[in-house]
Amino acid sequence: MTALQQPARAEGPLRPPARIPFPVVDEVARHCLQEEEPETVHIEVHLPGRLDQGRLRTAFAQALRRHPRILMREAPGRWYRRRYEWELTAEPDVEVVSFLAPGRDALRDARTRALTEAPPLSLSPPIRLEAVEGAGPVEGSEATDAVGVRLRGADGPQPRTSHGTVLFLTINHTALDGPACLRVLATAAELYGGRDNSPARVTPVRTAQAPPQADQTPSNWSPPARVAPGTPEPSPGNGMLVTELPLPHRPKGSPYTVNDQLMVTTALTIAHWNREHGVRPRPLRITMPVDDRPRDATMPIGNGTRLVEVPFTPEELAAHAPADMPDLLRRTATRTRALKSLPRPQLGHGASLLATPWAPVAVRAALTRGLRRAAAPWTSTTLLSNIGRIPYALDFGEEAGRAHAVWFSAPARMPRGLTVTTASTAGRLHLALRWSRALLSHGDGAHLRDLFEHYLHATEVTA
Repeated sequence: MTALQQPARAEGPLRPPARIPFPVVDEVARHCLQEEEPETVHIEVHLPGRLDQGRLRTAFAQALRRHPRILMREAPGRWYRRRYEWELTAEPDVEVVSFLAPGRDALRDARTRALTEAPPLSLSPPIRLEAVEGAGPVEGSEATDAVGVRLRGADGPQPRTSHGTVLFLTINHTALDGPACLRVLATAAELYGGRDNSPARVTPVRTAQAPPQADQTPSNWSPPARVAPGTPEPSPGNGMLVTELPLPHRPKGSPYTVNDQLMVTTALTIAHWNREHGVRPRPLRITMPVDDRPRDATMPIGNGTRLVEVPFTPEELAAHAPADMPDLLRRTATRTRALKSLPRPQLGHGASLLATPWAPVAVRAALTRGLRRAAAPWTSTTLLSNIGRIPYALDFGEEAGRAHAVWFSAPARMPRGLTVTTASTAGRLHLALRWSRALLSHGDGAHLRDLFEHYLHATEVTA
């Protein structure tokens, strides 16, 4: 984000709130809003104990003030205005924290709400935090609706009973992203529990190699493969499935990271799915968010990631012997490192031109939506957002405890129609598959989850 983390605030009761123009990412997202598929980010945090309602509300309100860039709403304006603007507020417009009645379907309903009801941009801040206490069985077998969770150990599904608290943080992605809001939640945990929630140092470990060189990869001018349609559902919106898996083994001194293993797993999963559905092999491109922001209290709040696209050829993803896996992982590591090292605007140079205020926002919004539809065939196949190891303890003190599971999910609008989001907590991998119901059903999501688990295990090579 280019906006200041500590914006100047209006002083005195008669001065209007300070305003800042929408950054490029926010403006493009605002142009393309759809009621049928809200652009929400969902963060789900599982705690072993209970939270005091008053203390949590107080701690979260204080955390918002410590990160004032989150206290904003879309400023009203005429259709002919040249820019959207954020209006910075001194206090929240609404009570952000709510406690929901426990029940058998409380978790399912909260997940569904996170996908279908975006916090409004007209109220500050554009997020909400819902707490479900004593939710009962987290889920041990299969979900019965569009969302569900299955927890796996070494010996298969492991039902877990939760007598603690599950926090659901729902974010309007037009304004904010998941890592920024997780930073605010970590501040709230520290204020609530009085324990240090400073970020741990998280760096990928690779063997020393020569600087990465770009290899022979498919041209970005070639339309990539799409995720083959499964059994679409008649209702609009997104469906989601969350799963806990063991972290994949990686030999000591490997030239690749867990992120590279997840990238290969995602590519092989979609290639397998498309073969099953009779789709002619085509190159795949997987969008990967890259976040260069610090994780401490100085972290800029907003939409701060930049997007790169990692390509794969059909030959790389064809049915192959296990002996081919080390080479695929090494080539993927070289590719991702080269892409990360390239300086690039968050959404590319074209998006920056779209956000130039040469015409009223209504005119540029119509143009942006038209270009998005025209560019649909060139949109990447899917998005893999790997948060990595959660850098904060998310420790809410003695009674509530430390988070033992954290899930994220990213929007899955068409034409991609599928996103894969991963994070690791307490030595486990937390996977969220989110899809457009215009493309897939819950049964399709369950099959993709099983394929993902299979190929994740296949990346655990010893050579």
